Amino acid sequence: MAFLVFFASNLVLTLFACTITALIAPAAAGSGIPEVKAYLNGVDAPGIFSLRTLAVKIVGSITAVSSSLLVGKAGPMVHTGACIASILGQGGSKKYNLTWRWLRFFKNDRDRRDLVTIGAAAGIAASFRAPVGGVLFAFEEMASWWRSALLWRAFFATAIVAIVLRALIDVCLSGKCGLFGTGGLIMFDVYSANISYHLVDVPPVLLLGVVGGLLGSFYNFLLDKVLRLYNLINEKGVAYRILLACAISIFTSCLLFGLPWLASCQTCPPNASEACPTIGRSGNYKKFQCPPGHYNDLASLIFNTNDDAIRNLFSKGTDSEFQYSSILIFFVTCFILSIFSYGICAPAGLFVPEIVTGACYGRLVGMLIGSGSNLNHGLYAVLGAACFMGGSMRMTVSLCVIILELTNNLLLLPLIMLVLLISKTVADAFNENIYDLIMRSKGFPYLETHVEPYMRQLTVGDVVTGPLQIFRGIEKVGNIVHILRCTRHNGFPVIDEPPLSESPVLFGIILRAHLITLLKNKSFLSHPAPTGNDAFKQFSSEDFAKRGSGNGEMLEDIEFSDEEMEMFLDLHPFSNASPYTVVESMSLAKALILFREVGLRHLLVIPKISCRSPVVGILTRHDFMPEHILSLYPLLVRSKWKRLRIRLPFLSKIF
Repeated sequence: MAFLVFFASNLVLTLFACTITALIAPAAAGSGIPEVKAYLNGVDAPGIFSLRTLAVKIVGSITAVSSSLLVGKAGPMVHTGACIASILGQGGSKKYNLTWRWLRFFKNDRDRRDLVTIGAAAGIAASFRAPVGGVLFAFEEMASWWRSALLWRAFFATAIVAIVLRALIDVCLSGKCGLFGTGGLIMFDVYSANISYHLVDVPPVLLLGVVGGLLGSFYNFLLDKVLRLYNLINEKGVAYRILLACAISIFTSCLLFGLPWLASCQTCPPNASEACPTIGRSGNYKKFQCPPGHYNDLASLIFNTNDDAIRNLFSKGTDSEFQYSSILIFFVTCFILSIFSYGICAPAGLFVPEIVTGACYGRLVGMLIGSGSNLNHGLYAVLGAACFMGGSMRMTVSLCVIILELTNNLLLLPLIMLVLLISKTVADAFNENIYDLIMRSKGFPYLETHVEPYMRQLTVGDVVTGPLQIFRGIEKVGNIVHILRCTRHNGFPVIDEPPLSESPVLFGIILRAHLITLLKNKSFLSHPAPTGNDAFKQFSSEDFAKRGSGNGEMLEDIEFSDEEMEMFLDLHPFSNASPYTVVESMSLAKALILFREVGLRHLLVIPKISCRSPVVGILTRHDFMPEHILSLYPLLVRSKWKRLRIRLPFLSKIF
């Protein structure tokens, strides 16, 4: 009967989370961190910040975490904070009549991007109660462009998060809010005034970091393969997505309920700090099927919330609480279930599962070392969580601060820094961090901070592809409509030709959204003559402001008569007359640095010889992607692996 209740409740909760995600907002699936990171890099995926995505993210993450799936809430919280920030940045939602005119000042690319960055920082601060860690996480992992003003704004937002959390915890101390009201801002308080470590403790910690880096890179490798398999299944339709989630839920329920039977019952310690055995929803000593006065240590980890399981593993004075076999079984279970649970069509995070898995690994190492170290098993669990996350996520400063804010243990700061650096260095030799792998599997064209060496051998003229679509300064409406219908380009160069200029010259660039706005307003000219500043009288600044999610105008919604198609539009007043341009002989590596650091979407390429056309081509982020460049010049692939073999000799045996 207990298994049926456990099995049915998990299946219903998983089915609900997956169904609302698949049918209402598919963009809410996963953690959302890769989508937010890609957006802050310049990739605007459809629907990731809509009001529907926000609602499904909140409800779906609650039900997914409650369904015994090994998923976390930190990633969905980051996405939730980014959604709220984006909706505020676009002035609310016109679709649901929730708009605020005072927010119109944020309707531009830079302010919207800054607000989303602050929202991501607030999400981490809320999920881990780590305000400083949230700021550093947004700086180190999320933001591609950072300004000094953004630092104090993000810090202010996370400080407000901490204050609101503290106020809500005080309200919930009456016990009516479930587990939320227990404890303070420190989630896993492992502080111990008598902690001391010596030089003899450093070698085991170094080994812990090396193995943690190997485990983290192996975790990324397996997760990448599983996600690619899940993508093939999810592409077949909604029914397959729901069936996949149900299969994972059934597998999880059977595994979690059956594994505690493999563990033997332990006698309750005489000086336990709480009731033993524990009968209820949380505690260190679960009774499961043991006789009175005994507890099941594996059930104490499985039949608890993830937070309580982490607290049990991090707790001090519990060196004799767990058996070797129980920790090993729980580590393998968490390692496998966190991989298979992440890719289903439901909101799911990776932070908490990786903390649980890493804590099991560290606790197991601490038990194997035993009395040969001055550190207790709980402190090894903290170090294990740090190095496993460092090997998977490849973050250093932000992870270090988040762990310190979670555990309230500054004395471990040097060791945490050490294991994070070692695990990241070891894992970097094998693959990328987990979020970059997920972005690649989703097809996001993410621009990295570093420049590939082969890019220094190429110029921008080598990678520009055509055909180039241009507009004259005064263009016929029919030509504009035809080009917009036949292409998906977002920006078009504007050229002045005689008699407007002595020779063809580049005037600027105009965006697709602005062209559609002009066509919708139908302020056409019967003759090709410049209009000057009189054109602005028919428009307001809000007509050309940054659009919100799903609010873009569609060309298909505009009807044109034959007479209108023969009329003209003066594009001069609405073009960007000072676009970023580079000469066709400029190094591709330098162009990539300019494109990424300034946060461009288009980069015009002009000829080196003035007698040619005023524009050679236009560069977008797709032109900088390694896949595009290596497809144009396949010989660079061979030289790329040759350089790798020189730097890393052991690769010569593989390739």
